Amino acid sequence: MRLAERSAPAIGWRRWLPGLLALRDYQIDWLRHDLLAGLVLTTVLVPVGIAYAVAAGLPAIAGLYATIFGLLAYALFGPSRLLVLGPDSSLVALILGVVLPLSAGSPQRALALAGMMAVVSGLLCIAAGAARLGFITELLSKPIRYGYMNGIALTVLVSQLPALFGFSVSGAGLLDKSLGFGQALLAGKTNGAALALGLGALVVILGLKRSQRLPGVLIAVAGATVAAAALDLGTRAGVPVLGALPQGLPMLVFPAITPDDIVPVLLGGLAVALVSFADTSVLSRVYAARAGRVVDANQEMVGLGMANLAVGLFQGFPLSASSSRTPVAEAAGAKTQLAGVVGALAVAALLLAAPGLLKDLPNAALAAVVIASALALIEIKDLRRIYRIQRWEFWLSMGCMVGVAVLGAIEGIGLAIVMAVIEFLWDGWRPYFAVLGRVDGIKGYHDISRYPQARRIPGLVLFRWDAPLFFANAELFRDHALDAVAASPTPVRWLVVGAEPVTSVDVTAADILEELDCTLQAAGIALCFAEMKDPVKDKLKRFGLFSRLGEQRFFATVGEAVSSYLKASEVPWVDWEDRQDGQAGQGREDQQDPKDQNVQA
Repeated sequence: MRLAERSAPAIGWRRWLPGLLALRDYQIDWLRHDLLAGLVLTTVLVPVGIAYAVAAGLPAIAGLYATIFGLLAYALFGPSRLLVLGPDSSLVALILGVVLPLSAGSPQRALALAGMMAVVSGLLCIAAGAARLGFITELLSKPIRYGYMNGIALTVLVSQLPALFGFSVSGAGLLDKSLGFGQALLAGKTNGAALALGLGALVVILGLKRSQRLPGVLIAVAGATVAAAALDLGTRAGVPVLGALPQGLPMLVFPAITPDDIVPVLLGGLAVALVSFADTSVLSRVYAARAGRVVDANQEMVGLGMANLAVGLFQGFPLSASSSRTPVAEAAGAKTQLAGVVGALAVAALLLAAPGLLKDLPNAALAAVVIASALALIEIKDLRRIYRIQRWEFWLSMGCMVGVAVLGAIEGIGLAIVMAVIEFLWDGWRPYFAVLGRVDGIKGYHDISRYPQARRIPGLVLFRWDAPLFFANAELFRDHALDAVAASPTPVRWLVVGAEPVTSVDVTAADILEELDCTLQAAGIALCFAEMKDPVKDKLKRFGLFSRLGEQRFFATVGEAVSSYLKASEVPWVDWEDRQDGQAGQGREDQQDPKDQNVQA
């Protein structure tokens, strides 16, 4: 089995610039592959960047600005050799949820709001990466991530249906958009020519989705543009088209927002940071694993943050890793981030030399690009598996999806975070516990509810708690421990807590343990612990509980605790292993001297 390649960590400022470090190992024969891959990538970057900008309620040019500066910044600060960053369908609803209510129809104001969201998310990612917090996206469980992304996909699909049918509707949320779309259909506002172009583009994109040689997005967009231009559908049939793009590159501008915008922009930026890094880290790990490499999640967060910061300052909008453009670069033979740099420069050249090339691109074709990407976000297969094996997590995912669809993308990710925290706390709040007994023929001590035939040692209760001890479950631990003592078939002398699953103890739990010890002492019962981890013991020592109980009450194993109890209590008890050893010894004596057997008989 091939182990992932781990390079020696860079020292000082150089570790923050993986792109420069990669140049040291660059092989000249990679150059032709990166140049070709960059040009191929450009054919996808342009239509997709424009499509996501329009879908997010922003000027089309913002998608190209974001593409250019995002790729350049990530090539310098990102650790992945292959990952392609850019506008993404998973962020469209988040951006639209902030921009649409606040922009009041002003393109410049919308651009400033989206740019500030990118700056906020970029700064958050940089700070989190510098603080080594690359693990935080792991806090969202798979069902919750599925629910969130399915809700986003549904929201994006509904938002793009009007453009696919050749008209526009007002409304900020899924319900408003759905109602507006239905009313427009009934009113006969569908533009037949636009719908034909959009559906044709969608069929081509989906049909060529698995092809590595034929760029479905480019073919669909180019075909729709040529048809609209040749037949002059923008004028004759009223098909909404993109129009000419501004010529040249953007200036460095800090996005200006009003005080009333601060809270929604901050929340939106936080949501973007979480979603974009979750997507980026997963995709980065996938491609790194294929190449036998390991990617630093914290540096990945810094690279994503720098890319978002750059696009926010150059009139772009938030971006993420792309699961549709990265495979294009891979299939085209890209070796390093130089392919992305070539793609960015090619897009910049388009804006400088031929900004009017896409003026006849139908909005319906752009909607088809976004709809195809949104369909790729939907997860059904694995949810079916989750439904079979863990029904409540399936419904948790469904609840998250409905929350995103009904409340909105920003509120939906807040709901997803709350649900993730509740899910985490619930497992620790109401954990499994067991009273243990001895089962003949099986090593160790086992749950008597699972092994009803288990024998219990008179006067000894073995109680296992399968979770950390903290403020939320400490009283429950005490109550169940006392219930186990009360339910013992014989008067209890020792209560031994099997503490191997207990990974932590906080101050509240330590105080509850002290109260439990006082209660048990008053009843003449000793509280002991077995298999407690040393870090947990260290906490008990800081809390003063270890010295109160005494070192003699802590045992390395449950078996050692049982042996100490039997020596101290002198209760009648014959273990099955002792009986087995006795029978084996008796058998050996029988074989050695048959006469002794007759004498004993």
